[in-house]
Amino acid sequence: MAEVSNRPPQPRGAWRSLALALIMHIALFAFLWIGVRWQNDTPLVVEAEIWDPQIKEAAPLPEPVPPPPPTPVPAPEPVKPPPPPKIEEPVVAKPDIALEKEKEKKRKEQEQKDLAKAKEKEQELEKQRKKLADQQQKDKEQKLEKQKADEAAKKKEDADKLADDKRRKQTEADKKAAEKRRQDDLKLMHSQFGGTGDAPKSQGPRGNPAYASKVGARIKANTVFNVPADLAGNPAVEYDVQLLPDGSVSGIRLTKPSGVPGFDDAVKAAIMKSAPYPKDVDGTVPGSFSLSHKPKDQ
Repeated sequence: MAEVSNRPPQPRGAWRSLALALIMHIALFAFLWIGVRWQNDTPLVVEAEIWDPQIKEAAPLPEPVPPPPPTPVPAPEPVKPPPPPKIEEPVVAKPDIALEKEKEKKRKEQEQKDLAKAKEKEQELEKQRKKLADQQQKDKEQKLEKQKADEAAKKKEDADKLADDKRRKQTEADKKAAEKRRQDDLKLMHSQFGGTGDAPKSQGPRGNPAYASKVGARIKANTVFNVPADLAGNPAVEYDVQLLPDGSVSGIRLTKPSGVPGFDDAVKAAIMKSAPYPKDVDGTVPGSFSLSHKPKDQ
């Protein structure tokens, strides 16, 4: 059995190609070597003189050509010095122009001052107007409050006046009623005691003479007064006494003074000292009684 080789098959013409390549390299090398050597060889120079046997007159030498005139070298331009710095002289204003400018400046300054003063004056006027408006508003409010207070005071005065009129009318009515009761009591006492009129007059129901005597005796006992030795006559003082249901005094009215103030005060003090007054036989305290008392009857 034949042995199988694993080597790849050799291409055909390989040796021929290799030979041709070698030949080409050798030819190229020879060409380069010959060309370089040929260029490096020194050329051969041959000099020859040609002689003429006939004597001939030498040709005149050519006239020397004058050298060209030298080209003039331009002289260097002198370096210009830098221009001096320009000094600006201050412009001297003419006196008239300067004066006008100064006047214009002062005028503007004065206008600014005037404007500032006008502004300040306007602000001050505004403050004054505001202050005046506030004061007017305050005065208006105070006037309104005063008007309200006056109206309230007038209403109160009218109410007090009406109340006073009512009290006055009531007092007058009470006086008339008391006077009428007193007159009735006097008439009753005159009819009972012969018209002496110096004892208390009871105004309770039925006008009990015993109650009147009892009250009169208590008041006389409590009257403290030293009768003057020179007292002329025996003047009587009359009181109208108002009582409460508990017997206490609710009011005392002097209906007739005696002319002796000390005695009148002593009797009034005795009326107050004698309270509370007792009840009548019917179990109630009379609403009022009238008293007539003389200083020499103590």
